[in-house]
Amino acid sequence: MPEPVILLDDLTKEFPADPPVRALSAINLKVEKSDYVAIVGPSGSGKSTLLNMLGLLDRPTSGGYRLDGIETTTLKDGARTTVRGSRIGFVFQSFHLLPHRSVLENVMLAEVYGAGPRTGRRERAMRALERVRLSHRVDFPPGRMSGGERQRAAIARALMGEPSLLLCDEPTGNLDSRNTGAVLDLFDELRAQGMTIVVITHENEVSDRAGRRVRITDGILTEG
Repeated sequence: MPEPVILLDDLTKEFPADPPVRALSAINLKVEKSDYVAIVGPSGSGKSTLLNMLGLLDRPTSGGYRLDGIETTTLKDGARTTVRGSRIGFVFQSFHLLPHRSVLENVMLAEVYGAGPRTGRRERAMRALERVRLSHRVDFPPGRMSGGERQRAAIARALMGEPSLLLCDEPTGNLDSRNTGAVLDLFDELRAQGMTIVVITHENEVSDRAGRRVRITDGILTEG
């Protein structure tokens, strides 16, 4: 059997204080390939802390996190950076597109700091833009596009390295209902193509479209 994309084993995060603040409490979570999971919860529930753990942006206090079968908690910083860059694509509420670069250039920039070859970068970026149906906008600056198109460009950038996991933080938070629907349709298509998607959200419209919903409250994760 293939390894789960995500396997959390009693993952716990405490921040130093007197007494220590427990942000995540013995979280267990399994996410298989091509799963589409929404993580929901109120402000202060631990969503952002969990996002940082899943994205290898912070380390847990205790517990395990296997990503594609790799135990990440024991990796040194350089190895964690390599795993993060090769296996996780990030999508944020803010699109983080450079305004004076074309859409194609913005997507190509995803590989500038990676270890991938420069040869074929343009072609890989074009393929990513085709996946999100933006091949007709390759020469546009972000300011000439709608919010939904800009988010699709950001998703194309996240797909550049063929990641195992698409990790999305409030990806529709800056979008109106029409553009939200277009982005959610795209997530459905990507999942059908085999992409594993985890979305952090407080919006019911977003979590309702996911194949599975888990809830975090006071650092404790529960199904449903």
